[in-house]
Amino acid sequence: MKKLFVGNGEVNVDEGALELDSRVAMIQALIPIGLEAVDDVLQQQVLELAGGRYNRKDPGQPLRRWGKQKGSVYLGDQKVPIEVPRVRDTAAGAEVPLDVYKALQSPRELDEGMLLRVIKGISCRNYKACAQAVPETFGMSASSVSRRFVKASAKKLKQFQERPLDTYDFVALFIDGKSFADEQMVIALGVTMDGQKIPLGFVESATENERVCRQLIQDLIRRGLCYDQGLLVVLDGSKGLYSAVTKALKGYVRVHRCQWHKRENVVSYLPESERPRIRRKLQKAYDCGSYGEARAAIEALKPELTLMNQSALTSLEEGLEETLTLHRLGMIPFLKRSFRTSNCIESLNSMTGDLIRKVKRWTHSPQRHRWVATALLDIEPRLRRVNGYKHLPLLRQALRNDLNIDNQELRKSA
Repeated sequence: MKKLFVGNGEVNVDEGALELDSRVAMIQALIPIGLEAVDDVLQQQVLELAGGRYNRKDPGQPLRRWGKQKGSVYLGDQKVPIEVPRVRDTAAGAEVPLDVYKALQSPRELDEGMLLRVIKGISCRNYKACAQAVPETFGMSASSVSRRFVKASAKKLKQFQERPLDTYDFVALFIDGKSFADEQMVIALGVTMDGQKIPLGFVESATENERVCRQLIQDLIRRGLCYDQGLLVVLDGSKGLYSAVTKALKGYVRVHRCQWHKRENVVSYLPESERPRIRRKLQKAYDCGSYGEARAAIEALKPELTLMNQSALTSLEEGLEETLTLHRLGMIPFLKRSFRTSNCIESLNSMTGDLIRKVKRWTHSPQRHRWVATALLDIEPRLRRVNGYKHLPLLRQALRNDLNIDNQELRKSA
């Protein structure tokens, strides 16, 4: 049994049970670690190759100890200087490489580790001050960190843009824009039949215009997005997004407009003194459990808005039916917490903003794309299932009925 010293503690290691790869992986994972542990595994391999230091040598064994030389190994993502023992084949007149040393020179998961450090908020310029304390570490310069982050985040971007979507069974989409300096990323978030939230893609655009957003949806379809069972798409009210969705998913989509955005748009036209009262009335209408009740409550509000502010009435009537889509589908009692507003995508955008807030200067489009893709992939495993996910099969059936999908499938087969 060997002891590896880590800080003030120690870890017992059963030599016989550890293969080379597992020993190397273990050593690289222990940070900070006493360099004696590294020297221990190197000396062990020298012992296996060349025997004990002062033992009588077998004439038929040409491998000999041959002093030391300066070298370095990686512990985690820290490059540490060490003295490397040498073994020489006297018969062949050549150096014998140590497999352990070669393995420890490979910065396993270095770019991934660096990516996590930067994306979690450690800026490149402050990296040295935040680095793990490893004795005699070489450290890494800000420029080196930056280069590694670019390399790792470029891989993340490629992974995000190319991963297939045909393995997912989506029942709903959320689409919204997120601003980065003077540019905007329109981000799509999918909801699967088991309630999982999956960031699907994004497109860079100054505005949420129809042509650009339609290209985003068409790219999702190219990657395997299946929509022939019907999709509920939740939007904040953008006309460009609405046009893009209905054209790209023609015949297989129902759009639900965020009730929170509609309510706030309406009251924004009113005097400050009237806003709380009208907000309560409009919210009470949206809280109704059926389409008929909600529609009647909104109609009852119109005469008052007509006298108070014609612009507020116009805002209420614009896209009114889309704000009641969940009511019309009969899903408000089951899914109002998840789908009546655009909170799901707003939350994702907020989390994305938290991860990239350290970026003080956006210099070019590739930088924005790399950061957004890296952040979305980092966030994805932490996204919770939507509230009421057990009722999503009901939503699927309601969409099929409302879109008359069974008859569409019959016409296709004919």
